[in-house]
Amino acid sequence: MRLAVLDIGSNSAQLQVVDASSGAPPLPAHAVKEPTLLAEELLPDGTLSATGIDRVAGAVGRAVDAAVRLGVDHLYPFVTAAVRDAANRDAVIDRVEAEAGVRPQFLSGEDEAGLTYFAARRWYGWSAGRLLLVDIGGGSMELALGRDVEPELAVSLPVGAGRMTRELLTEDPPPPRQLKAVRKRARETLSEVLDRLRWEGGPRRVVVTSKTFKQLARLAGAPPQRKGPFARRELKLADLRKQLTKLAAVPAAERARFRGVSRSRARQIVAGAVVAEATLTALDVTSVEVCPWALREGILLRHLEDVADTAALPLQPLARRPSATVRRLPTAHGATEPGPSTVESAGTPEERASGREDG
Repeated sequence: MRLAVLDIGSNSAQLQVVDASSGAPPLPAHAVKEPTLLAEELLPDGTLSATGIDRVAGAVGRAVDAAVRLGVDHLYPFVTAAVRDAANRDAVIDRVEAEAGVRPQFLSGEDEAGLTYFAARRWYGWSAGRLLLVDIGGGSMELALGRDVEPELAVSLPVGAGRMTRELLTEDPPPPRQLKAVRKRARETLSEVLDRLRWEGGPRRVVVTSKTFKQLARLAGAPPQRKGPFARRELKLADLRKQLTKLAAVPAAERARFRGVSRSRARQIVAGAVVAEATLTALDVTSVEVCPWALREGILLRHLEDVADTAALPLQPLARRPSATVRRLPTAHGATEPGPSTVESAGTPEERASGREDG
């Protein structure tokens, strides 16, 4: 069975295709990435601009075309905070459906945190003990803590790298006062959940996911993704602080030439680093491990578990190919309904397990 997840985020629409079977890990067979670049398209009234809507609809259309071309049987399209939190999100979803033939769903921030935690728990296994997960996306940061399959705590905070860049880092490079403003916002937002985290008890292992953390770890000397998922990737707080100083001192165009920093994220990586530093400091964490699995793997793993344990969920026909289907997202609490492509080869089994996010 060929499954695919289409993650429609602030930087890109990413299609991850896997040949899945119950009990097997979700190893990507193909990956397609289409730019959305929505961070600068959010207007003062909270709506996505017409240009942003055109861009995301086109990106999803091309990704769906790729899914059809690659013989995908079941497709899970969903949007994250950039579209989910837009004041005109229903209009955005309607436009995507009209152009691409699929209607993306949106997950709550808490569901994103829970599914990302679910993937990390599967990766590390029961021996990891109590696990604390941190994920910094474009619009939000997710935290999840637990020792079982489902987290005891899963929260989403509005301090994503793209959001903080747009709202607080208006100059390039940003002056110290703007960096201070991001740090203050992150600390104040984190203060809302720190007492709960302390109440739940300290974690045995702290892990991070997201492109933000992967790029920061790579900057600090972690192995590149081509080394495969089993290469240990660690980010120390002391190294993070050193890299933050270097990143903040130069404009985005120069950051894009740094090891591991992609051009599309060069502007927001500074805000991501500030939020990461503030978070680890507040949590009294001096070192974290980068987990190769995150939200997309969590969705696929949840699906495979549901197929093994229960009857299949109702299917929706994929408009562009009758034999393909679109299914509801399998989440811990049930999904909430809102109402030229580059196709990468499969690579080695180790590269497929890592999702091929090279840096």
